Amino acid sequence: MSKDYPIPAESIEREIDIKKSRFIARVAPVNSREEAMAFLERARADFPDARHHCWAYQIGRPGAATQAAMNDDGEPSGTAGKPILNVIQHKDMGDIMVVVIRYFGGIKLGAGGLVRAYAGATEAVLSEVTRRTQVPVRRLAITLGFALEQPVRHWCEQHEAHVEDVGYGEGVSMQVAVPEASVQAFVAFCRAEGVTLPVTEEDDSE
Repeated sequence: MSKDYPIPAESIEREIDIKKSRFIARVAPVNSREEAMAFLERARADFPDARHHCWAYQIGRPGAATQAAMNDDGEPSGTAGKPILNVIQHKDMGDIMVVVIRYFGGIKLGAGGLVRAYAGATEAVLSEVTRRTQVPVRRLAITLGFALEQPVRHWCEQHEAHVEDVGYGEGVSMQVAVPEASVQAFVAFCRAEGVTLPVTEEDDSE
């Protein structure tokens, strides 16, 4: 079973200035590449006139990430995305996206200066972000009658589980993210209530 690991508890922003260039770093918790890219698009929308929107993310447990990516967004190769990701990994955080927005101040920093600037901006925001513990979950696909939807939702609310997707047809189909520690209790509840648990269960022990 995967261990708990730290992730950002919030989205915050910090700014540093280096030789008249502004470096605005934003961090957010993300659970997928789609969420990371949505966070990037918000940064681009908020700072449309910035020259660069460089980023990196790591999804999953630090040291065993299921996904990681980075992008220099026009800066010289290896001078932006990689330093951002290196700081993320050094901070030992998972499920995290950092975007560093740069407004060019007219003075070139050189490759080494850029690496230090992007790492410094990332360090500035990650040193202040609040952490929380990510609890590994298992995603279970279930089917049930309409009358059981509210009892299932109530159980989830009481046990820190989350209904992630719902479909309606002849009955109700749900995807539920259940903390690993509560999976056996959830399965017992479903069997007692007549909820169908398919054999195919997606283990999300990132």
